[in-house]
Amino acid sequence: MSAQLFDSIQLEGLKLANRIIIAPMCQYSATPEGTATDWHTIHLGHLALSGAGLLVIEATGVEAAGRISPRDLGLYSDDNERGLARVLEQVRANSSMPIAIQLAHAGRKASHRVPWEGSAQIKSSEASGWVTSAPSAVPFLEGTEAPQALDKAGLARTKAAFRKAAERSVRLKLDAIEIHSAHGYLLHEFLSPLSNRRDDEYGGSLANRLRFPLEVFDAMREVVPPNMPLGIRFSATDYFEGGWDLEQTLAYAQELKKRGCSFFDVSGGGNTPAQKIPLAPGYQVPFAVAVKRETKVPTMAVGLITEAEQANQIVTSGQADMVALARGMLYDARWPWHAAAKLGARLHGPRQYLRAPPSTVKELFHPAAAG
Repeated sequence: MSAQLFDSIQLEGLKLANRIIIAPMCQYSATPEGTATDWHTIHLGHLALSGAGLLVIEATGVEAAGRISPRDLGLYSDDNERGLARVLEQVRANSSMPIAIQLAHAGRKASHRVPWEGSAQIKSSEASGWVTSAPSAVPFLEGTEAPQALDKAGLARTKAAFRKAAERSVRLKLDAIEIHSAHGYLLHEFLSPLSNRRDDEYGGSLANRLRFPLEVFDAMREVVPPNMPLGIRFSATDYFEGGWDLEQTLAYAQELKKRGCSFFDVSGGGNTPAQKIPLAPGYQVPFAVAVKRETKVPTMAVGLITEAEQANQIVTSGQADMVALARGMLYDARWPWHAAAKLGARLHGPRQYLRAPPSTVKELFHPAAAG
């Protein structure tokens, strides 16, 4: 089997050296104001030396109240923008890897403690908490504080926040933007009948539930240059009967395609604690297969993709155009190196590390230019 995992791919005006994507992974290590810290320089710099085709910065709040936790990264203020600019300057000085950002709003899943403090909801009455917002006043977990249903002014403010964050991303010269529309966060909450109980033009029918996420995409597309990829991550299913499902996902994807969506990152779940997920290696790949088949838009597969041969087979068989790894990259930040060695592919690596690979595979590596 050829190592098509290491073939290049074009996304609008951006050429990726290979099909390995470093998925966005929350670090919960920003300042309380949402500004990047030295941790982000170390973390992103580390991953930028991995040899992957694209590095996607973690879910980044488009407004302060849209963060999962008080320590989430944000891009809603000039200080946020300056802080991320400092990080990017240092990472790019030492790596030519393209860098994207995932822009997000956590909706009713905002105002939570960081994972190592238990991830529990922080009530709005607590010093570090705030009132969350959602399509409807339906809490994610029974017995927790309900979100505030967004009124027309709230919808307009949120849409403007996504647009402004996209403008900041363009100014930062990021290489691509991914909109977070998955995992039970705000845009997914509008899509799913489990969380969207509205009786206005933003709720009820599928067309109505699609309306706000599509308006957000349109607002961002207006300020993102045509040659800059603007893609989206969505959950293909709620894994719960009566919720969001693949058929609705395909309708959503078709509408996004009409609007110039550059790529789809196909995940699943996250919108109900009652979800029933059949975990297995590559368990979400069939969703990517369906989206790619129906839309012909470049598509990423995710979900327990851990082995080089597995990832390569997904791409070589045409199931997806790219594979996105998250926890696997945290565990093994040289995963692309090891995959190249297993598959007999060539890969750029920093000059300072070229003496590291075993002599049996050393010829597969060649020096990469700095950013």
